Amino acid sequence: MTKSALITGITGQDGAYLARLLLDKGYKVHGLVARRSSDSRWRLREMGVEADIVYLDGDMADACSVQRAVIQSAPDEVYNLAAQSFVAASWNQPVTTGIVDGLGVTHLLEAIRQFSPHTRFYQASTSEMFGLIQAEQQDENTPFYPRSPYGVAKLYGHWITVNYRESFNLHASSGILFNHESPLRGIEFVTRKVTDAAARIKQGKQQELALGNIDAKRDWGFAGDYVEAMWLMLQQDKPDDFVVATGVTTTVREMCRIAFDHVGLNYRDYVKIDPAFFRPAEVEVLLGNPAKAQRVLGWKPKTDLDTLIRMMMDADMKRVAKE
Repeated sequence: MTKSALITGITGQDGAYLARLLLDKGYKVHGLVARRSSDSRWRLREMGVEADIVYLDGDMADACSVQRAVIQSAPDEVYNLAAQSFVAASWNQPVTTGIVDGLGVTHLLEAIRQFSPHTRFYQASTSEMFGLIQAEQQDENTPFYPRSPYGVAKLYGHWITVNYRESFNLHASSGILFNHESPLRGIEFVTRKVTDAAARIKQGKQQELALGNIDAKRDWGFAGDYVEAMWLMLQQDKPDDFVVATGVTTTVREMCRIAFDHVGLNYRDYVKIDPAFFRPAEVEVLLGNPAKAQRVLGWKPKTDLDTLIRMMMDADMKRVAKE
């Protein structure tokens, strides 16, 4: 029997990779899509799946449309990937971030509780909930200390998921995902900002790259690997929360070196530090411990940072050359 899945945030990076994964597994995939005047489906087109998805109009801030999407899709599985996910923007839009990333999760869980309690639910939590880290390496038992409106809103979404799981016996799991990137990542995120700039500088279309704290350390993986962990969580008999990470931390500086080296340039000649790009409350280090995901889900990342950055560089070099 064909399974039905509903993906919120389907037009984002993770949504596109997850949609392809589920379609390859034979699912009927529905996508909740907010009405926009701009082209929001380009990632799905890049993945070759745009025409294979059933699109449902809706917005996470609107409970009625979320309920309607759950009823119409009759999902066996719901993946909540919708979010205002750019940390810097959350300082300028704290209320919107709180509504979409926090309250929106409640809208979805309540719709499942009322209309489809058999549905298995995945919540996209984030390593930004750890913020001011309370342990050298963060796992499922590490205390949270978010340092941005984004992290705070996501923490609400995480805990409301736990509460609905425990209070209403829903199969609701959260993936605490550390940074994961791909050629489909938005240009506002630091990885794509670096690879795009390196491609432009190499082709003479840009002179320098302004960044903030390049000594910040992050645990970077490939989005294509991480969506597999999402799916595995909903195949378990018992719902639970899992850290999904590589277990390796790297500075933004080193990431710049890899990207610029790939096109024969020295990043030191082009990267400039601009204080305007520093966060109001910096998160210096994030390093995940994926031992539980490896043990319970049988999941391991397949793509190292060098391979990931080179993949992104190749895509950006081709894209910039066509502009």
